[in-house]
Amino acid sequence: MSEREDEPEDIVPGLNEETIYDAIPEPKPESGPEKDLYPTEITAPKPMPVKGKRKFRPLRFAGACIVGFFAFSILSVAIHRFVPVPVTVLMIEKLAQGNGLDHRWVPAWQINDNLKRAVIASEDAKFCTHDGFDIQAIEKAERYNATHRKKRGASTISQQTAKNVFLWPDRSWVRKGFEVYYTFLIEHMWSKDRIMEVYLNSIEMGPGIYGAEAASQYWFGHSAATLSKAEAAQLAAILPNPIKRKAAKGSKRSGRIAANARTVVSQGLDACAAE
Repeated sequence: MSEREDEPEDIVPGLNEETIYDAIPEPKPESGPEKDLYPTEITAPKPMPVKGKRKFRPLRFAGACIVGFFAFSILSVAIHRFVPVPVTVLMIEKLAQGNGLDHRWVPAWQINDNLKRAVIASEDAKFCTHDGFDIQAIEKAERYNATHRKKRGASTISQQTAKNVFLWPDRSWVRKGFEVYYTFLIEHMWSKDRIMEVYLNSIEMGPGIYGAEAASQYWFGHSAATLSKAEAAQLAAILPNPIKRKAAKGSKRSGRIAANARTVVSQGLDACAAE
């Protein structure tokens, strides 16, 4: 046998027994479940913040209520500058008492000017000139009420509108305060013609009868657009007490209102409401 045959064959071409161990890479460390289960560094999760109960703050709550009230009141007055008033607190209360509900909204031009002049003559002669309050009438009523058991009011048409539409039927200083506030709003956000329109469509003119159209149909059997001067005076005469009084012919009060209505026309006191 030749010497060449005795030499071992190269395991890999170009390698021999002396260099083979230098070429074989060291085995990589095995990765197994033990390596995954026991990481070298464990990071604990951050604790969730514990939310405590919010403290009740009376001042903040009161402030939110005040802001909400002003926003609601201004928005409601702004809406009813254009939108008819569908129902009032007084209507709902009287309906619950069994008085019924007859309310027919009509625009101002469908209410005869005779009725506008009659209510100005009977309820508020300075309606077109004051800014919601008749100071002289208020002072006069205070002097009268100081010496008389039967009290006399001095509410203007604007005040009555604010009370009828936005407030509840009650005699208290709280309600009176709200009445002053809402009167200020409608005087600055509505026209006088709009105030008269809402007033004549929401005021009580009989048991369960609200507004000029329903009252005209109830008492005279025809539309408010065709009210005569005498009929308008008769409707205005029942306003202080629409439950007990009736729109009767020939009453002293209606006759006095009719005479005052002529003065309203001659002096132009109806210029802001009548067409």
